[in-house]
Amino acid sequence: MVTRTRRHTGIALGLVVVLLVGLAVGMLALLQRRLIYFPDSARVPPAGEVIEGALDVTVRTPDGLALGAWYVPAAPASDLGMAVLVAPGNGGNRSGRAELAAELSRRGLAVLLLDYRGYGGNPGSPSEHGLVMDATSAAHFLEDQGYPAARTIYFGESLGTGVVAALQSQRAPAGMVLRSPFTALADVAAHHYPWLPVRILLRDRFEVTSLLSGSAVPVTVIYGDRDSVVPSELSARVADEATTLVERVVIPGADHNDAVMFGPRVADAVARLAKAVS
Repeated sequence: MVTRTRRHTGIALGLVVVLLVGLAVGMLALLQRRLIYFPDSARVPPAGEVIEGALDVTVRTPDGLALGAWYVPAAPASDLGMAVLVAPGNGGNRSGRAELAAELSRRGLAVLLLDYRGYGGNPGSPSEHGLVMDATSAAHFLEDQGYPAARTIYFGESLGTGVVAALQSQRAPAGMVLRSPFTALADVAAHHYPWLPVRILLRDRFEVTSLLSGSAVPVTVIYGDRDSVVPSELSARVADEATTLVERVVIPGADHNDAVMFGPRVADAVARLAKAVS
């Protein structure tokens, strides 16, 4: 009788575990984009109030969205004749990248600070397809300003590295900077949720290394060695596998969103790549 009771208890516990795991998997399948994208939809201030000389501009997408963005002209005294398209990570909005844009402008680079759909007061909801469409539209905007892809550096931050990796496969730039990149989004998800079958369930893939395979675009990879969001070893693998790597910049002690990751050291690396490819 005791053995039978224990057997029934074991079966019941097993069923509870299966139900809980099934519930977690179901929730992940339904709500996964809420675990990927963290848009700050708050209204951003006028560009000129944050960065001297910056302009509020509108990027229009093929599916009819009007996306607010900031355009920062290059400082005339140091103008390199090139632009940087900044594809941000999965959180915040363009105001959080203002220091980086100002630093790049001072180094002679025009900058377009893009906010994706759903971010910074923009309409729409984010998805991998939508973000790549937004970045493609931003590249067209820069071309209209006199900066075709051949005179543009794509700067991808974290999730944005997946965006620019896809964009360069369609529209090759002069160079590309990958800040805190990952090999594929599934690798990051598996690190944070090792008990879930994320590789099967993930809809938005952002396959960085496979998209860069065979690319001839010169690449600089930047990452901190204390990154708690994107494991540093994933960023290192991106650099290891980049066949056109120009420079690897490892910032000691830096976490994913530390101020140093948006400051002069990163801007210097972008400027070095721009000068190397120009």
